[in-house]
Amino acid sequence: MGNKRAGTKVKKIPRDVYEAELFRLQTELVKLQEWVRDTGARVVIVFEGRDAAGKGGTIKRITEYLSPRIARIAALPAPSDRERGEWYYQRYVAHLPAKGEIVLFDRSWYNRAGVEKVMGFCTPAEHSLFLRQTPIFEQMLIEDGVLLRKYWFSVSDDEQLRRFRSRLKDPMRQWKLSPMDLESVYRWEDYSRAKDEMMVHTDTPLSPWYIVESDVKKHARLNMISHLLSSIDYYDVDPPKVALPKKPVLSGYYERPPRELSTYVEDYVGTLMGDVE
Repeated sequence: MGNKRAGTKVKKIPRDVYEAELFRLQTELVKLQEWVRDTGARVVIVFEGRDAAGKGGTIKRITEYLSPRIARIAALPAPSDRERGEWYYQRYVAHLPAKGEIVLFDRSWYNRAGVEKVMGFCTPAEHSLFLRQTPIFEQMLIEDGVLLRKYWFSVSDDEQLRRFRSRLKDPMRQWKLSPMDLESVYRWEDYSRAKDEMMVHTDTPLSPWYIVESDVKKHARLNMISHLLSSIDYYDVDPPKVALPKKPVLSGYYERPPRELSTYVEDYVGTLMGDVE
């Protein structure tokens, strides 16, 4: 699956170096955001890969300092009965960016090539049609000016199972586990075949897949974000000039309603500080 597997132990980046470089890349992402807003660019970033491959954590780091009005995450649930009767791409088209927007698809139309294919949620004919139509669909997006980037997060079977076990023991992350996730452990080879077939048809010169080795999450995040930034020819945009007064400008409205008329949130922090003392 990847060129760093086969028992090779990867030297992990020190935490302080990781955090410093992540913050530097996040600073560049803010610059990219401002370029998108200023130029009216439309950016679509597709995140695909096996369950627990690290897609969600990377998306979280990308959007941490970005405006939700510009950078949106599209993580669609299972289709409704009505959506199952639509053109397959229709509900994804509804989430595509307008001018000056970035959309990050946490899974995308490629569900049909993965979970739907493996779990039998689509027919062989529907799957075959998807493989034929998707390069055409993506060509239409790109020719219309959309900047499309597709990333496949590649995780080994041992690491995926380790992450599943970790989630199972962690009450804060148990919600990430579903019967569908556990099923993927037993259907590892089925998902591998489906992924390889998908790549043959949709890894095109116009719309290539970029593989992210993700057995080490921190490395995967830095590698993916760095690649994304290097793939877009953005530039610094001068921020709008804002002049603030030295102090608030008052207009003579000094009489405030009595404090007793309002309901304030209790000082929870104060009670904590009292416990500490």
